[in-house]
Amino acid sequence: MKLLAIAIIMGVGTIAPAIAIGWIGSRSAEAIGRNPEAASKVQTSMILALAFAEVIAILCLLTSVILKFTN
Repeated sequence: MKLLAIAIIMGVGTIAPAIAIGWIGSRSAEAIGRNPEAASKVQTSMILALAFAEVIAILCLLTSVILKFTN
């Protein structure tokens, strides 16, 4: 049961941020294409959002490692 929980955490914890990162990247590229003058503002927001999405994956990894090595 513990291994199933770890597998679900890692599965959802990596798929959801991957989808979010792809969506953020495509939307920011579209925004920069529509308004090139705002590229620096869009890039700043995009990098911040990508960092938050990546943190979710890292937290899921840490949770699964903690579950794996505890009794």
